Amino acid sequence: MKVTGFTFIRNAVKYDYPVFEAIKSILPVCDDFIVAVGNSDDNTEDLIKGIDKRKIKIIDTVWDDSPEMKILGEVYALETNKAFREVPSDSDWAFYIQADEVVHEKYLDTIYSAMGKWKDHTNVDGLLFNYLHFYGSYDYVGVSWYKHEIRIIRNDKSIYSFRDAQGFRKGNNEKLNVKPIDAYVYHYGWVKEPGLMMKKVKNTSTFYESINWMKKIGTDQTYDYSSIDALSLFTETHPEVMKERISRKDWTFDYDESFNKLSLKYRGKLFLKKYLGFNTFYENYKII
Repeated sequence: MKVTGFTFIRNAVKYDYPVFEAIKSILPVCDDFIVAVGNSDDNTEDLIKGIDKRKIKIIDTVWDDSPEMKILGEVYALETNKAFREVPSDSDWAFYIQADEVVHEKYLDTIYSAMGKWKDHTNVDGLLFNYLHFYGSYDYVGVSWYKHEIRIIRNDKSIYSFRDAQGFRKGNNEKLNVKPIDAYVYHYGWVKEPGLMMKKVKNTSTFYESINWMKKIGTDQTYDYSSIDALSLFTETHPEVMKERISRKDWTFDYDESFNKLSLKYRGKLFLKKYLGFNTFYENYKII
């Protein structure tokens, strides 16, 4: 069985993306790794080159900054597809990870075993991961954020990245058939020093012009983490590759877990799923 990892990145140093840790976290189960490095104004390419020259192949890309690609973040899917197209034809699986996602080493055996189990089941298009979304610090995770997403796909070039690289589709906008696995992706996209977080959010907002984030953000120089609806305390361990980054944390974020602003609509969906077994949450996949 051959596994190729793939991702895309631009200005990782400037906006402090943990892409180094992201790639390192899944590299042990990948035979090789494709990184689409976009036109950056920092040392992103040097950062990627310093990970593992034996396994990593860099493809240089230029992002499409036209208005059409900045409506709903479509450029992210475009860059994902550029990397996926470079996955060698002899690879069975393609393991996708975004620049702010990390996999704990305790799940690697489970992940590799699942790829082996479903490799010859051609009706299985991908593997579905659980998610933890860290927010404000490394101590809290979001309650209402998406719970699952596809991160391993069959090396079938009829599969493509969907919307703003939210997930994947195949053929004529068909959802992928997936098998859930008992493994988590740790999403660290909302854990940064508040000033740097605001810079990153303002940059990201330029790729979602139809949402008009900038009016909501205003002219603030630091990000206000208190706007979250609900968080829960994280009491387990972080991936080993994150330890050094976590040790550099130089800001404080405190949260009262009794504070809850979950909408009535979301609470209603939770009730239907928990007590009536009726799932009304959006799912970008088909579990088989």
